[in-house]
Amino acid sequence: MAVSRDRAHQSWRAAERVKGLSDRLVGIGPFGIGLDGVLAWVPGLGTAYSLAAGGALILSGITGGASLATLLRMGAYLAADSMSSTVPVAGWAIDTLFPAHLMAAKALQKDIEKRHGPAEMPLGWGGKKKRARGGKLRNVTPRL
Repeated sequence: MAVSRDRAHQSWRAAERVKGLSDRLVGIGPFGIGLDGVLAWVPGLGTAYSLAAGGALILSGITGGASLATLLRMGAYLAADSMSSTVPVAGWAIDTLFPAHLMAAKALQKDIEKRHGPAEMPLGWGGKKKRARGGKLRNVTPRL
């Protein structure tokens, strides 16, 4: 299925939103915690959030035209995360520390960037500011 560059980049931005909310709401160096980690300690709600956010990422991957290998890798990360949250206390701790949504989102974003180039981020999303044609500032994803 051929996907347009714009549609792929919409999926990239959707993954960025889920990544930020789920695993990087509060970041301290290389570590972060988000809604997934906080809600993991609420029985049932943590699993529900994990499944919903994971479903949103998989849907973004499908609509963004991600490869089957990328979708399977994303599914493995998300399944491990969701299954860990079903075990009381120890599983919740693992769910808090394991950034599955972040890893799945990064896998999707790398797949999209490989095929369609870096996505432009709307102003206010961070990234580096660059002058676009006409002299306007715009944000772009940092090159890794």
